[in-house]
This record gives sequence, C-alpha cells and structure tokens, in this order.
Amino acid sequence: MTDSQRMHLINHEDLKTFVASILIANGTAPADAAIVSNCLVSADLRGVDTHGSNRIPSYMARIRAGNLNPRATPILQSKTPVAAQIDGHNGFGFVAAHAGMAKAIEMAEIYGIGMVSVKHSNHFGMSAWVVQQALEKGMMSLVFTNSSPALPVWGGKEKLMGVSPIACGAPGGSRGRPFILDMAPSIAARGKIYKALRRGEKIPVEWALDRDGFRTDDPAKALEGVMLPMGGPKGSALAIMMDVFSGVFSGAAFAGQVVGPYDPSKPSDVGHFLVAIKPDLFMSMEEFRERMDYLYERVVESEKMEGVERIYFPGEIEIITEEKRRVEGIPFAEAEIASLNQEADLVGVEHLKM
Repeated sequence: MTDSQRMHLINHEDLKTFVASILIANGTAPADAAIVSNCLVSADLRGVDTHGSNRIPSYMARIRAGNLNPRATPILQSKTPVAAQIDGHNGFGFVAAHAGMAKAIEMAEIYGIGMVSVKHSNHFGMSAWVVQQALEKGMMSLVFTNSSPALPVWGGKEKLMGVSPIACGAPGGSRGRPFILDMAPSIAARGKIYKALRRGEKIPVEWALDRDGFRTDDPAKALEGVMLPMGGPKGSALAIMMDVFSGVFSGAAFAGQVVGPYDPSKPSDVGHFLVAIKPDLFMSMEEFRERMDYLYERVVESEKMEGVERIYFPGEIEIITEEKRRVEGIPFAEAEIASLNQEADLVGVEHLKM
C-alpha cells in the first residue's frame, strides 16, 4: 500500500464542520452550507463514499469557474394544491432538493400527497438523504433525478443517458428498519469509478467499456468510455424513465444535455422530481407500521440460499454502516484528505486533521 492509499478514520462532526467551512469560504450562505455538508457527510456515514465529502473539490471547481452559484436561492411556484415547481437558479442541488422535499412534505401533510419538480439545479449527491428527509417527517417518498450522459441506451454505444438514481422510502414499524431504496440503473454507480481512480484501484471488468468498446478494469479508461446498464434493456429503460420525469417534465436539460459535476465548463441544468406521500392515506398509521414490520420480518427471515449468512432489508446495510462509523469514524485515504486540504489552502481554512 502506498502512502496515498493509507486509510485514516475521521470523526463525522469534525468532517461536517470542515466541509461547511470550505463552503462558506467559497461564498455559500451558512444555512445552505449546513444543508450541503450534512448531506455529504450523511453519504460518508452510510458508506456511500462516492457521493460524500470527496465531491467537494469538483463542486468548488464549478464555483470558481462561475458555473455553480453558491449564493443562489431556489424560487418556488405553486401549481396546484399538491404540485409545485422550483427553479434552482444554478445553485447547489442539495439546497434546491431540500426545499423541494420540504414543500412536498408540507402539501402531503394536508392533502396526502405532494410533488415538486425542480429545474436549473445541480448534482445533489446521494439520493437517500432526500428519502431520509421525508422519513424524518413520517412520509413515504419517491426521489428521481437525471444526470450527465454516461450510459448507452440498449443497443447503442454512445453516452446518452445518465447513471441517474431511482430512490424511494417508507417508514418502518417498531421492530424493523425503514425501507430505503437508492440505486443506479447501471451495474455500478459512476462515482465508484472516480473513487477507484482517486485511490489507485482497479474496477471489476463487468462495470464499463473503454472508448473502443472493450471491457476494462482501468478506471481512467472506463471514464473515457461508457458505463454498462444493469439487466441490459431494463437498466436502459430505467435511465430513460429518470430523464422523462426529471428532465422532460421539469423543463431541465435532458437527452444527453446535462453537464456533469466534474465538468466546470458550463451550468449543469439538472432536473429532479420529488414526491412525498402520507402512509396513513388508506389505513391508520398503526396498521401501516404493523404491516411494514411484517414485511421486514418476512424478508429478513426468509430461507437463505447456499452461502448466505444474512438477508438484509433495502437500506439496512447502510444504516448498520452509519451506526458503526458514528462511533469509529469515517475511513478516508491520505490522497483524499490531501485533496480536501488543498481546497482548504485555497481559501485559508484550517486543515482536516488525520
């Protein structure tokens, strides 16, 4: 293991303070910096390192290039009692999505359902944090977003669709875990390739093709090529669905026109589609939670296939990882800490301690 690959455990509160300080030093309002840092560190805690604090250098590069406005205020317009639209004005996707889900929850509390479309936004990291925002208010949710082209449509070979995650959630009962689904339509999230590149690691050959259409275990060559959809045409169709609801429907960029978070050349114009649903629309909350408990128990206690020690409910592994990392710390490679500290040096912020 090289020095750059050596791992260190970082306290999540220290990390959150550090990330917020970099954001504020780059012009982000303290309240917005708190939202962004909380979302990024939430991803780190859940083990979704590809969408955590390591994204800060790419976001700050976009600010310095003038293609992400850290001071932007999302503007909300109500369309019907249960539908609203937000113009993110090229600000942080975290801030626009947080405002969008808050409005969807507000409408759902009155009418049972609320939906918000977001345009002119940016990458908002791990989708599960938006689901968690709804869960904290006792709500079910659907969270869609589109993203920059990285995936061919089934039968094609050019980058056209984004590796756009589909996420949803529902509160659990007293005996089980909440349901949290957050998955990309590709075999692996593109952020995992960037993570492998940062850490000097290889990737599984099933994940991507190089620019010539050959399978590769080299993350640099994979980023020059295309990701592969999971389940062939099924993953491709899910990516197109994300573009319909998040791009076409919202008025944001779509059909391969979204600009990625690692490209500081122009605004991203990402779109999101957020839905909050009251779980007790059709029955009492007590009955809903009892039914969720029963589902949880049936899933995790079902008969196991050969070689499987434990069956997990969707989102459960991440919850267990968070519980562990809150106590032990979040693992970062020295190269990743150095990259974050370079951002600190640019704005005169105290270094993240190893």
